[in-house]
Parts: sequence; C-alpha cells; structure tokens
Amino acid sequence: MKASEVLLQDVLEARNGQHPDKAAIIYADETYTYAQLDEASARLAAGLQVNGLQRQDRVVLCLGNRVETVCAFWGVLKAGGVVVNVGLETLADSLDYIVRDAEASVLITTSEKLTSLRADTARLSHLKLIVLLDGEAGSTHVQTFESLLGQGAGVPLPSGNLDLDLAAIIYTSGSTGMPKGVMLTHRNMLAALGSLHTYLGYNETDNVLCSLPLSFDYGLYQMIMAMSAGATLVLEKEFTWPIFLIKKIRQYQVTVIPFVPTMLVLLHEYARKREAIFPDVRMVTNTGAALKAPHIAQMKALFPQAQIYSMYGLTECKRCTYLPPEDIDSKPGSVGIAIPNTELWLVDDEDRLIDEPHQVGQLVIRGATVMAGYWRNPAATALKLKPGRYPGESVLYTGDYCSLDEDGYLYFRGRMDHMIKSRGMKVSPSEVEGYLYAIDGIEAAAVVGVDHAAVGEGLWAFVTLAQGSQLTVAQVLERCRQGLEAHKVPLSITIESSLPRTANGKFDLQQLQRMACNTQLAVAG
Repeated sequence: MKASEVLLQDVLEARNGQHPDKAAIIYADETYTYAQLDEASARLAAGLQVNGLQRQDRVVLCLGNRVETVCAFWGVLKAGGVVVNVGLETLADSLDYIVRDAEASVLITTSEKLTSLRADTARLSHLKLIVLLDGEAGSTHVQTFESLLGQGAGVPLPSGNLDLDLAAIIYTSGSTGMPKGVMLTHRNMLAALGSLHTYLGYNETDNVLCSLPLSFDYGLYQMIMAMSAGATLVLEKEFTWPIFLIKKIRQYQVTVIPFVPTMLVLLHEYARKREAIFPDVRMVTNTGAALKAPHIAQMKALFPQAQIYSMYGLTECKRCTYLPPEDIDSKPGSVGIAIPNTELWLVDDEDRLIDEPHQVGQLVIRGATVMAGYWRNPAATALKLKPGRYPGESVLYTGDYCSLDEDGYLYFRGRMDHMIKSRGMKVSPSEVEGYLYAIDGIEAAAVVGVDHAAVGEGLWAFVTLAQGSQLTVAQVLERCRQGLEAHKVPLSITIESSLPRTANGKFDLQQLQRMACNTQLAVAG
C-alpha cells in the first residue's frame, strides 16, 4: 500500500494499474483478471449511482462465495456506499432484521433468498433497489445484476468519501440477542491490511485459497489481502468437501491456506488416508483461539514446508495478536504478541492494570484497527469503547479473559460471556477443552454450561475421537478427575461422530447446549 491509497478501493485500482492481465480471481474454474474485476466493479458502481445510491448508503450483499460478491464489494465502495455482506445461509428473519437495522438502500441477493423474506421487506421506504443475481427484473425497483452493469457511463462519479467514512458494517451474532453491526472505516480496514501484510507478507506470486465465507471477516480479508498484494484468490464455496479442496490445492498450486480447526480436521483425515501432502504450500494460518497440539501436528503433516501462523482476533478490531512461526513449539497454547501498530494490556475487574505475569484479566486493545462502534447501538458501543490512556482516544475492551507470560506472549483464557460458574467458581470452557485435546485419542472437544441443581451450572463436554481410538466416556471422565480441579471436571461427557458448527466453521455452542439440555431432560424423565 502507498500513501496515495486513501480509500480501501484504491488498492484494487492500483493493482490493476500494475497487473491488468494477471489473474485476480479463479472461481468455478474460470479466471478473472485484475482489469476485468476493476472494470466490472466500476460499471456496477456507476449503475448504483444512476439508481440513486448516495454517499454512505448501506448496501446489503447476500450472495455467498462467488465472483459477483467480490465484484459487488469493490463496486459498492467505488460508488461511495457501505458494504454489509451477509452469508447466504443467513436465516430469513436475521436477514430481514439486518436489512431493516442497516436501513439498507440496496439489497443484492438471489431470487430464492428474496422470496424467503417477509412480504413487506421489498416495500421498506429506505430500500430503493433490489438487485437479483438470477431471475428477471420485475420493475425499476427490482433489477438484475447484469442489467445494473449495463447502466451509466461505466465510470462512477467521485464519491467524496474520506478515510474516516464507513467502508463496511459486519454483523456479528453474540450468544444472546440480535446481531450487532460492527462499523469499520476505510482507515480501520487499511490499517488492518497494512499490519497483516507486515508479518504475513502476501505477494504477487501467491495463490491464496479461500473456502471461508466472505461474510466472515477472516474470509473477507483473504480476498482483500490477495487483491492488495497482486496475488490470485482461488475462491471456493464455503467449506468445500476435502476431495475438492485437495484438487484445487494441487490444480492451482496454492501457496497460502487460511484454516479454521474444523476445516483442517476434515482435510487431514481425508488426505491421511490417501497419503497426500502439499509441499508447495508456504503458509497456513489460523485465527480464533490458540491452535491445539493435534491441529499443529496435522498442519505439519499436511504442509511440511509451510510456516504456521496461529492468530487471535475479533471483528471489532480485526486482529489482536499473532504467534511467530518460530515460536509455534516453544510457546504452546499462546496466541502470540501484538500485531504491528497495536498495543495491548490486561485489566482486572476494577479496571486496574495487571502487570504481573500469568494473572488473568480482560484484554484491552489500542490501535487504528479498533472499530468506530456498533451501528445504531450506543449502549453496546459504550461497553466496548472506553477512554484510553491519552486524551481524546478510545480503546477496545474486548470482553476476553487472557494472561501474559514473562516474555509478553498472550494466552486466551475465555470469553467473559462464556465463563461458567461451576460450584461457585468461574471456569473457562477453553481451559477444559485444552485439557481434553491433550488426551491421546480425542480429536475435537467443546464444553458448554448447563443448569444443575447441585452445582448451579455444570460443565458438559462433547468430544469426537480420532480414528481407531477406543476411548470410553468412563475413561475420559477418569482422566479429567485425575488432572483437573473438582469444579473443572465435566458433569457429563458425550462422544459424538462429529460436532455441529456454525457457518463460520466454529463449533455451534448454542446447538450443543440444546443437545445437552435435551439429554438432561430425557434422563430426568
């Protein structure tokens, strides 16, 4: 990135100027060059402006992982709008809520998705235009994606946006309540981009695989980083089956692969049976909680030449920390050090600075990546953004419990809203999960809390076993009793063939909690 790249879309236009004929995207075995992507997004922007899109109007995209989503993302920015990208799997009620809450001026989606919405959605006063990927235009209010590309002069008018204007709103769903819209400015997203490039170093020779949802910030930034580096994005549908991933990795000589653990486990199991390895992959990344030892071993087996980056972050600031690859073995369980151009520290429940190593406190983040706030939700914003160390600034109170070791390396201990109070004492599910992962024969683990008359809230563990493992529930429970304090021992353990996951690839804790409660009721009945 250069000083002239003030707005996020400037990075695409700059790469087109440098590599017009280079492959920007490979999707469904079709190649789209930087020139084609830049031109199509400009045409879309001009079409949106002709249809009345104004500076900072919100545009909801609900298309899934496809080349049109990428085109629309850049096109909305060029038109001066704000991108609200929502997963195609989003339930109709949630999509309807987001369209209303964002006061969207434009909705770009499929005919099937539009049909699933409330009958009055299309008649919302703020919704000026619906753009359908398929089907036919019904009126000037409903148009097709292709027809929109053909309107206007093909060159959008200057938007007038500044870097402090919004570029995107990413809706995140918490454990309770409706999703909140994280407001990200052009400055936020460019700052994140610059920091990520500093240590990951995507370059124009890279082929970056993305089968993570583009509606998920981890997936979205794979696209943005690839485009800004002049690399090629190999775009796949969300969580493609391992047989297709293996084919794509080989076919397109993929060099960079971002993972979530559930995706990695599936690929490793499939590839192991076929003795497949991928020596051309130079980098694999993971974000969320720390990589567990089995996941690191799986990565090393699959990608013997790759650097492994374990990272941690949240949508409200994109990324907090990364673990340098050379520390992957010497700092087990750590999520690393602060990303470039970011500061972090811990505070106790009275907001006092914690400066002793190994003490658990809430993580606070200071840096240019910190969100502008939650869309139309000042109360929630005030809980997260608080006055910082210096006059006039706000810092992010993440709501995550962490600790720091003597060398300043961070360890994630659990989310404040996910802590379980067992036998009167707070327990981090991630701590118990980490213990379970360390038991030979356990492949995956997730822990939830359930109401219990005797202990207040009890721990319920769900695990899957590695192939060939003969572990029983009784054996796992005994290991827990031997190695964990009494209040950290699960009340019950369920062995499953697989664990449900969300669209983002994380374990679906709400569904697991329902499963635990249903089992409880069945036993009681």
